[in-house]
Amino acid sequence: MQNSGRVTLATRLPFFYGWVIVAIAFVTVALGVTARTAFSLMFPPIVDEFGWDRGLAAGAFSFGFFVSALLSPVVGRVMDRRGPRFVIEIGVLLTTAGLVAATLIETPWQLYATLGVLVGGGANCMTFTAQSQYLPNWFIRRRALAISIAFSGAGFGAILILPWIQEIILSSGWRTSCWTLGLVILIVLLPLNLLVRKRPEDIGAEPDGDGRRAGETSRPSNVVDAAWVATEWTTMRAVRTARFWWIAIAYFCGGFVWYAVQVHQTKYLIEVGFSPMQAAWALGLVAMVGVPGQILLGALSDRLGRELVWSITSIGFAICYVALLALAAGPSQPLLYVMVLSQGVLGYAMTSVMGPIVVEIFEGPHFGSIFGLLSMILIGGGAAGPLVAGVVHDQTGSYSGAFIFSIALCAVSIFAMWRASPGKVRMVAGRARARALAAAKA
Repeated sequence: MQNSGRVTLATRLPFFYGWVIVAIAFVTVALGVTARTAFSLMFPPIVDEFGWDRGLAAGAFSFGFFVSALLSPVVGRVMDRRGPRFVIEIGVLLTTAGLVAATLIETPWQLYATLGVLVGGGANCMTFTAQSQYLPNWFIRRRALAISIAFSGAGFGAILILPWIQEIILSSGWRTSCWTLGLVILIVLLPLNLLVRKRPEDIGAEPDGDGRRAGETSRPSNVVDAAWVATEWTTMRAVRTARFWWIAIAYFCGGFVWYAVQVHQTKYLIEVGFSPMQAAWALGLVAMVGVPGQILLGALSDRLGRELVWSITSIGFAICYVALLALAAGPSQPLLYVMVLSQGVLGYAMTSVMGPIVVEIFEGPHFGSIFGLLSMILIGGGAAGPLVAGVVHDQTGSYSGAFIFSIALCAVSIFAMWRASPGKVRMVAGRARARALAAAKA
């Protein structure tokens, strides 16, 4: 009886501690993503104060993304060796240092070094990329749901913090907003992330949804391609597969369309006739309405598959860009709501499946390194998007060309993800249960 009790505790413990991990990730993502997204609010006053070209100023965001992209494989290897706690705490310190140091900038290179490299790189170490490398370890049946709840922190952070940051910018200046946000991140996140663990085995437990006992090696019921799953995927083996590069294309396009609109939408909305506060609220509202979208679509992907949900998110971004093109004719509240809802409810759910897609194809001891390399490509797309959009505007006087190009990339992203086909390696829990029920009836 005592042994049975210990087994029950071991199987229940990760359920409770796993959701504690999700809660910590929620808060970390809320502050980390907001620190990076706040660049969009600081962008207009910085451009106005220093008189720099938009392409030059927006390039700081892109450059920070580019540097963090190059470092992503290193972050992945460090995650494999040292665990998430080490990586996330480094991210907290870098982000805080970048925000505080940004108050002293006088030249473009200083903007690039602070709000670009330090904040961008620091946020990368504690938000979507880092969280996607260990959260999947804690859940199997509810993998995408748990990740989507954690990542929905970006929505709550945006609706609560971004308008507050905009108020500080309008009343006390963008430098004060940097000081304030930097100190909040340091005080809240540094101690909180001491509780993070990489996997449930670190506390003697099992992932939620894994019904196997320790020592059992039977193939999970969701495996479709047994030979693929049996392979120990190193980084070098992974990059020799077509699946890796189809994911890479999908991720690059996804990063491009996401961050091109995120960085430029505030300035664009002001230009077409909305007030600065309306533009700031729109940015926060996008993330807020992304909360139910991420959770619902994350849960849907656990039932119907990652490819379908990735397609829905890409369609959401395409609708967003169509609405932005239509807003060029003048401010329209209905079009603004279409832009906000399509980008937030549909587009932002992309984060809920980024980790599950890779772990279901390349699960194993080198997953962090593989995901880090794919993150480099995704972040490379995120770096290219704002830069290309800014340069296109500087050269043509309009964002139209960049927006149309982004719509085309949405279609490419959908095609690439279906070619990668994670569902042909491992079925999601919903499809696995359906197959088991069908087999039982037969």
